Amino acid sequence: MSLLNNVFYIQTGLGVIANMFLFLFYTFIILCHRLKPMDLISCQLTFTHTVLLLTSGVLWVTDVFESLNIDNDIKCKTAFYISRVMRSLSICITCLLSVFQAVTISPSTSFLANFKLKLKKYIIYAFFYIWSLNLSFNSNLIIYVGGFTNASETNQMKVTKSCSLLPTNYIIRALILTVTTSMDVFLVGVMLTTSAYMVIILFRHQRQCRHLHSLSHPRSSPEKRATQTILLLVTFFVVMYWVDFIISSTAVLLWMYNPIIQSVQKLVMNVYPTITPLVQISSDNRIINILKNIRSKYDQIL
Repeated sequence: MSLLNNVFYIQTGLGVIANMFLFLFYTFIILCHRLKPMDLISCQLTFTHTVLLLTSGVLWVTDVFESLNIDNDIKCKTAFYISRVMRSLSICITCLLSVFQAVTISPSTSFLANFKLKLKKYIIYAFFYIWSLNLSFNSNLIIYVGGFTNASETNQMKVTKSCSLLPTNYIIRALILTVTTSMDVFLVGVMLTTSAYMVIILFRHQRQCRHLHSLSHPRSSPEKRATQTILLLVTFFVVMYWVDFIISSTAVLLWMYNPIIQSVQKLVMNVYPTITPLVQISSDNRIINILKNIRSKYDQIL
């Protein structure tokens, strides 16, 4: 358990630093340069992941959690609600990012090309609906989460040292799980569909470039690197999200708590928000150029 906790602390720290750096970068770009929908979406995603990682850390670092001079029920309800909202926003904004990319690179003859000029307006509306939906839909956690009171309360399911899920009717739990699963399946389906569409377009473009330039040994093209990045992020997201979902939904339906399984779940849940900013940083030439300039100036000083 101590090894898993140490890995979790390192993972959370790395994820928070990377996401905060990326959030500050996109905020600077949005405020000081021309506003681009892609940067706005990425800024929202990094903000969501930063709050998700910080909330997750507060939930599991019990010393910090218990030191807050606030009623235990309020602390648990607030932390779990924010964590769940950020988790839901993560999948929604990732899906939005995938759809936006598909529209952006679609050829002028396609149906999606009609939306290119209206992307900025639609993005603002999309953010409003996504935030409103997730803030309202996850409000049920305020009722079903509370502070853990006594070990003799066998009808409570302890999920951290201080918090537990309160007893609820099996039908209600199954209904909430069904609605949540349906939304997740729809969003992941849209994500996979748009990603497959982008991969097809990028491969077609790459094949045309090979034919025009008659390259016998072509170097790795930007289109190929973009395709690999899309496949990596989508595949990684889908795998990590559903592993986390299977673990959490099984625990809720069977109403059981295992500290080792819970530790593995919290590691799995934080893998995607930790890896995503690192992939974005390594694939954004603007950030790479800034880091190179900082390094060259540092070398000159030395």
